[in-house]
Amino acid sequence: MADPVAHLQALVRLATISRPNPSNTDWAPFDALIALLPDLYPATHAVLSRELVMGYSMLYRWRGRTDGPPTVFMAHYDVVPATDEGWTHPPFSAELVGAGDDQLIWGRGTLDDKGSLACILEAVEAQVLAGHELEADLYLSFGHDEETEGSGARAIVELLESRGIRPSLVIDEGGAVVEDIFPGVSGPIAVVGVSEKGILTLTLTVDQQGGHASTPPKLSATARLATAIVRLNNRPFRAGFTPTTSEMIRTLGMHASTPLRWVFTNLWITKPLLLLLFGRLSPETSAMIRTTQAVTMLKGSQAANALAEQAVATVNIRVAIDSSVADAVKHVRRAINDPLVRLDTVHPNEPSPVSPTSGPAWQLVRTTIEETYPGTIVTPYVMMAASDSRYFTRISDFIYRFSPFEMSTDERGTLHAIDERMHVSTLRRGVAFYLRLIGQL
Repeated sequence: MADPVAHLQALVRLATISRPNPSNTDWAPFDALIALLPDLYPATHAVLSRELVMGYSMLYRWRGRTDGPPTVFMAHYDVVPATDEGWTHPPFSAELVGAGDDQLIWGRGTLDDKGSLACILEAVEAQVLAGHELEADLYLSFGHDEETEGSGARAIVELLESRGIRPSLVIDEGGAVVEDIFPGVSGPIAVVGVSEKGILTLTLTVDQQGGHASTPPKLSATARLATAIVRLNNRPFRAGFTPTTSEMIRTLGMHASTPLRWVFTNLWITKPLLLLLFGRLSPETSAMIRTTQAVTMLKGSQAANALAEQAVATVNIRVAIDSSVADAVKHVRRAINDPLVRLDTVHPNEPSPVSPTSGPAWQLVRTTIEETYPGTIVTPYVMMAASDSRYFTRISDFIYRFSPFEMSTDERGTLHAIDERMHVSTLRRGVAFYLRLIGQL
């Protein structure tokens, strides 16, 4: 098998940054990546067919011996923006630093999500060269705009649906192998997303007559908007454990030290205490138990001495799987309680259905993780971010979100932030995961 390190470096060096407005996207790096893949993985491209969907998303098909339900491996190759400012090593230089287990590949996309794309293609290339034959088809779905809208993945799903294809297993990015995330549990934990929160963007808008800032009204547009934001921030969504989160707590609780083991495995008694604990332990645990809201963007006046004629706040909402977009909007309206603040929804997506944690698909994912990462506890969880896999719920009931990478707390903190990087040993283990998985298909 060729060295995956050099291949990932080549992919990271292409700044495939997707933009909310496609007309602002530089498509040259996308074209370059599509053209590069056959050179990096010649055997794959000799055996698998490849279709370009919407010009830039890629759908590969590896035909199996039978017409049974296929498997789908997913990744995306677009990345969020990055500049050199603040980075230890430039984000698109893909510098290789260190030695041995401490060797790192630096760069935007190493973890999110070119690393997954490279691992999938490395494993497919190796299995093709080894002469492996599949029982049923394997599709590779590589999206080009997951970080913005996911239109490429949506179009791929529409294409597969039109062909009557219903996958028996879909694996996309999501959870990972982590440590120190659950009280009383030591050692590695593989969190596998069996669902994901809904996602909704709300804009809060105040339209008001402007004027010179030297004669401000009692309540300007920006002040009214600020009041609305404070009210919203003071009214978090209700907390509660979904069945999936309860299963995660019981699964991990069986491995916890005493007396925490009793606390986590007797939720019918300890639920009120645990809700309080999760709400205060960390932002991650707090987000596990409720719909979240975060004001992310603000817009006001165009000049320092002019009153804003329109003040706008953008609110990013992640909808809990036992709730809905409508419930979220109703909550925001009640919290703000101001008819002069207009609410508009943008790209609403409901929470995803919950995939089963029993049966052949789950068992295959679970055992492959356990064999690749011996001693790891595997648990379901609700993914709090959004992925392209949410579109595949239209054609499959068996969708699991798992990136086969060991990620420390620091490394998880680099996702969509500065100094994103991946250990070389992590990359190689990710390839091993997909090699083992393909070998069982």
